[in-house]
Amino acid sequence: MMSIFKNPYFLAASLFFWVNQFLEKVLKIFIPYVHAYLDDLLAMPVILGITLQVFKWIHPLKDDFVFSKTQVLVGWAYLSFLFEFLLPKWSSTYTGDILDIVCYGLGAVAFYKLINLKKKSRI
Repeated sequence: MMSIFKNPYFLAASLFFWVNQFLEKVLKIFIPYVHAYLDDLLAMPVILGITLQVFKWIHPLKDDFVFSKTQVLVGWAYLSFLFEFLLPKWSSTYTGDILDIVCYGLGAVAFYKLINLKKKSRI
């Protein structure tokens, strides 16, 4: 069984996300464009990757289960709506940014092409 947690693209996205959070939250180091957009770029591969792994554990198709383009699109739309429209209306902690939505979209495409893979069939 190929675990999403062994996929090098998922691992890289998760590692970069963790390192960025460590730099910002623990060391208080903020790199301007990295601070503004890296987490948004990595959000979809990390969130959808973890979600896909859970589905592969519980779904009858197991390793053959992948998200459809529509499911990935809905995930992108949901995250974009929540973080760039809804939360900024409720709290001044959040700000809406169209480039964040673009980053979520790029991350969703990367997830779909590089992480959302069926098990390779044996010949």
